[in-house]
Amino acid sequence: MDKENAEPAAKNDSLWNLKSIFSKKTSAAAAENPPNDNPPLPFLAAHTNSVVSRCSKILGISAKELQALFDVELPDNLRQPPSYARNFLEFCSYKALHLATTKPNYLTDKEFCHLTFDMMVAWDDPGVDSNLIDKETASCSNQDVEGEDGWSLFYFNSTKMAFQVVITQMSSVLVLTIKKLMLHMFWKFFIYEFVISYYQHHLCQLCYCKHKVDDKKTVGPEAFARIAPACPIIADVTTVHNLFDVLTSSSGSRLHFLKYDKYLRSLDKVAKSAQNALGPQAIAALSLADDEIIIDVDGTVPTQPVLQHIGMSAWPGRLTLTNHALYFEPGVGLYDKAVKYDLATDMKQVVKPELTGPLGARLFDKAVMYKSTTTAEPVYLEFPEFKGCSRRDYWLDICLEILRAHRFNRKYSLKGNQQSEVLARAILGIFQFHAVREAFRIALSNYKALLCFNLAESLPGGDMIIETLASQIALITPSAGQQEVSVSPNANRQPIFPVAFLTLIRLRIVSPKEGEVNVEATYPAGNLHVGVANPLEAVVKQLEQNTGKAEAAQATVDQVKVEGIDTNVAVMKELLFPVIEIYSRIERLASWNDPYKSLMFVVIFSYLIVRGWSKYLVPSILVFIALVMLWRKYFWRRRQLEACKIVAPPSKNAVEQLLLLQEAISQIESLIQSGNVALLKIRALLFAVAPQATDKLSVVLFAMALGLVFVPVRYVILMGFLEYFTRYMPLRREDTERGMRRLKEWWIRIPAAPVQIVKPDDKKRK
Repeated sequence: MDKENAEPAAKNDSLWNLKSIFSKKTSAAAAENPPNDNPPLPFLAAHTNSVVSRCSKILGISAKELQALFDVELPDNLRQPPSYARNFLEFCSYKALHLATTKPNYLTDKEFCHLTFDMMVAWDDPGVDSNLIDKETASCSNQDVEGEDGWSLFYFNSTKMAFQVVITQMSSVLVLTIKKLMLHMFWKFFIYEFVISYYQHHLCQLCYCKHKVDDKKTVGPEAFARIAPACPIIADVTTVHNLFDVLTSSSGSRLHFLKYDKYLRSLDKVAKSAQNALGPQAIAALSLADDEIIIDVDGTVPTQPVLQHIGMSAWPGRLTLTNHALYFEPGVGLYDKAVKYDLATDMKQVVKPELTGPLGARLFDKAVMYKSTTTAEPVYLEFPEFKGCSRRDYWLDICLEILRAHRFNRKYSLKGNQQSEVLARAILGIFQFHAVREAFRIALSNYKALLCFNLAESLPGGDMIIETLASQIALITPSAGQQEVSVSPNANRQPIFPVAFLTLIRLRIVSPKEGEVNVEATYPAGNLHVGVANPLEAVVKQLEQNTGKAEAAQATVDQVKVEGIDTNVAVMKELLFPVIEIYSRIERLASWNDPYKSLMFVVIFSYLIVRGWSKYLVPSILVFIALVMLWRKYFWRRRQLEACKIVAPPSKNAVEQLLLLQEAISQIESLIQSGNVALLKIRALLFAVAPQATDKLSVVLFAMALGLVFVPVRYVILMGFLEYFTRYMPLRREDTERGMRRLKEWWIRIPAAPVQIVKPDDKKRK
């Protein structure tokens, strides 16, 4: 009985010890983070109150004062009950984020990471009627908002409490097991106390880390789109939805904290590499301008070189992209003088993917081709890799983004801060693209581009994005230093500030010129305004539906593609069956195999032509097709379109497929040759190489011209119709055959105009 009572007592003691450690940690955290004097606002949920409390700490004012500012600065329509809590949360978030982003290295600050993520979580359900799991811990006050290292404690819920209890019970069992094993050892008292204390401490750390990481809170797309662009380095308004899709590609369209934290850490690495790249040695080696920024460098690792192909020669080297040009430095380790390929000035630049290989052979699809008016011949920059072409695609996208940003500046004649803001937006987009590529290794489709100007080129209706962006950039003061401006909420046109350019300045990537921009001025976070959709955001939302339709249509196109020449020909014949059938019926009527049907056809259509009703023929066909489509839409809408059934041709092996392809190419070649011969004979007739044939053709052309001038058009159409459909009737068949024979003989006797093939002068370097 003593043993039976001893074991539960030991379990209770170990459980008490574990709880005591948690209580010590809680008391220590409470000592480090004194309780907040701000009472919770009654119209906000517990998690929203925690966010507002942290925002008030950053701003140095109480939550009540924030609410008073909100009521004063925002118009009445944004302070209505249905959206009051959410708009107030946006108001506090935007003001706090503006100050939080002024601190150095804020991307690696865990408090900043958790604050922005908590803002997104709170945005989904900001009011007291929230349906989130936080209701289970609504009794937690604001002073329990933050734990150690800035981790948010309002994620705690009953599920995690149950998990912690299970872990605690498991710990007691393990403690008893260790105790039994050590009772037989001489040094049991020393090791027992050490092992038990060490184990309990690290088990508590495990529970605490599990509490922090196993977070059931996730963020939706709308919350991410409203909060993330407030920090321009994190997301851009135009591409924020695509960024969210990339970050949530493996989590069911819900953003988890671990993914978000990993993205911010990768983004910080990219930004710091850009800070460190612009050193005195790089400026001297590349002869960079004062406002030139190094965005990315490749080819520094010997196992991943960059090859420059010009003609039949190739050199390895280092490739550098700035906000104005591409620089290629030939060499390995020690580099020669850099060659500049300009992207800023208008020189009819062409940047596109291309095939390349040794000695000019087109074997590998891993190169970017650059061509302009200053290059004698195209330059190919190859990015060798064993699998895929993701490295080439990345450099192609970022080069095109800089090129299109400069074209945008030239098209709308932007200067000063306006031009700097456009380039800064492109640079920040490249940083985000680079961070996603390094952290998640995800291939993007054309419609999921993370670069603003590339997205506008690939997205259906992307010109609307360009026009809206141009109208916004035009509101930025082009030259004078931006002063602190109080934004009037009742203004018809919200002011725009160079927030992307200011972000680069705060990241110490760009050094501002005197009078260019006021770094200390107060700007709206990301040019976002409380309760009001950014015009760019509205345009992107409008285009999302078209994008979805385009992607769905492209998916159906990919499904119906078949392989093999004979199979594709069979599919085409089946799809063109109605047209082929109509043409064959008309041919049978013109051949007069059934004289009665042919006669009725000729009489009816001749009457229509004489009466002048032939002009209604094509409109009637179009109206008939439209009526058939509408009838199928409204009366057959419940019926699904049946798949077109194609009888597959006999299967052929690889050799037979090659022979079939060779035969098809030969037929196409013969058709092209016949067309060229006909064109050369017409050229000979025009230049009177055959005088007799030219005379006859001239008489015929004069007669046709007189007929078109003096004879009404409907009678000309009637004569053409009767000529075509009566030439094989029994009365005219023999004369028609004789006439066709004479026409062929006349055509054969016409010589072809001479042709001389001249070989091009190959001046490529060997």
